[in-house]
Amino acid sequence: IFYYLCTQNTFGRFIMKKIVIIGILLLMGNSIVQAQTLTLTNAIKIAQENSLDAQIARFSFMSKYWQYRSFQAQLKPSVNLGGTLGSYNHSLSQIPDPETGLVNYIGSTTLTNDLTLSLDQKIVATGGTISLRSSLERQDQFKNKFNNLTNTVSIFKAQPFHITYSQDLRAFNSLKWEKKTAPMEYQVAERTYISALQDVTITVTSLFFNVLSAQSNYKQSLATVEDRERLYEMAKTRLELTTTTKSDVLQLELSLLNARMSVKNNKIALDDAMYDLFSYLRVSDYADAELIPPYSVPDLLVNADDVLQKAIKNSTHGLDQQLQLLEAQKILAQAKANKGIQMSLSSTLGFENKGFSVSESYRDLMDNEIIGLTLSLPIFDWGVSKGKVKMAQAQLDVVKTQLEQSHQDYMQNLRKKVIQFNSQPTQCKDALRAQEIAVERYDITRKRYEAGAISVTELNTAQQEMESAKAQYINQLSSFWNDYYTLQKSTLYDWQSKCDLTVDFEALIK
Repeated sequence: IFYYLCTQNTFGRFIMKKIVIIGILLLMGNSIVQAQTLTLTNAIKIAQENSLDAQIARFSFMSKYWQYRSFQAQLKPSVNLGGTLGSYNHSLSQIPDPETGLVNYIGSTTLTNDLTLSLDQKIVATGGTISLRSSLERQDQFKNKFNNLTNTVSIFKAQPFHITYSQDLRAFNSLKWEKKTAPMEYQVAERTYISALQDVTITVTSLFFNVLSAQSNYKQSLATVEDRERLYEMAKTRLELTTTTKSDVLQLELSLLNARMSVKNNKIALDDAMYDLFSYLRVSDYADAELIPPYSVPDLLVNADDVLQKAIKNSTHGLDQQLQLLEAQKILAQAKANKGIQMSLSSTLGFENKGFSVSESYRDLMDNEIIGLTLSLPIFDWGVSKGKVKMAQAQLDVVKTQLEQSHQDYMQNLRKKVIQFNSQPTQCKDALRAQEIAVERYDITRKRYEAGAISVTELNTAQQEMESAKAQYINQLSSFWNDYYTLQKSTLYDWQSKCDLTVDFEALIK
């Protein structure tokens, strides 16, 4: 009914328009307030999207992704087109006389063009390459004073179907080893990217609490200035009434001056901390931003065995160790393969013919079979090959020992992190209680000073204890969240939501 009445005449439409405008302004006002506040969770989300560290991690992952895609492409058949265009040859050729054996030099002028289409496939198990090929060659021989040609002669050579296979026997098969390591390296790249995002989270957490600490110090210094100004005026009045001493008045004045200097210094520190945080977030408009401290600390305790299990399952530690071991084993296998006799096999099976035209070269095809085995056997190399094998074997033993020690250190370090983290919730509660006690004690001390029951020295002591307790509480909160996200990085597991950390890599690749 209200909407109907407001839209039936000019005045009603005017009122309706004003109501809409006011509603839009109210909504905009709400959004501005929300834009001026920043929680730790929101800061982490912004950093994982906008920060330079996050972008570097994203580009590094993409590099590893395309490297893995390139390896996968090597395992698939490839179609290749090659040839020679306009190979001109004008030179003397050696032709022996069949009767006397004397060598004659005959000048010749030729132009060669050829084209080959091949389908190639690498064989991972053997390291060889099999190819299906089709080629056509044309050679034009020009007349000159040394031959009896009356005109240019064109000869075509066709190989419509050829199967070739080549392989080094007893040689090191690099493709076979790469097939073992490439998928693991890609898994490491995925987990490294998730871990890099956790590094961003830890960095943002430190910067966030640096701002909170500076923000708390600045607000406390403002409150101290206001408090000291009031107490200083009160002390001067008492001095006129001879109910206080000149020393107390001077001490309050000194405290006021120090508080005013602290305001300026704390404001500079706050501006620097704000710049560091929002520069990392790559947010330029932060003049009126207000950070909301994460006062609610989850009462979370983790089990060391669960942490170790998640870390071994999700982190890059296990994969890195396997890759280091495979690399050492690969070097040993390569040293053994290069020792002793070396053989290479090549074979060709197909059809071919020649003629003075293209169609003639494809008629009456003849068989074409070529097979060959080449070998090389070092008779005496002064023990070079044997020494390389022994070196590779020793290096493999060293790697195994180092990996064993590294794994033990890794497990012990994780246990220390669990113990350290499990103590954080209690310490946060104690720090919060200490802050409450310090604030309450300062209020009582200030009232006692106003009543003339204590000196300025006791008041300053209570104030210092209150400021120290507030700073300690923020530091304890910072330690809790830094330790939590460090544990989360080590395990790639969200211990609050009880789920593995994941990334939509398909969307990231697109």
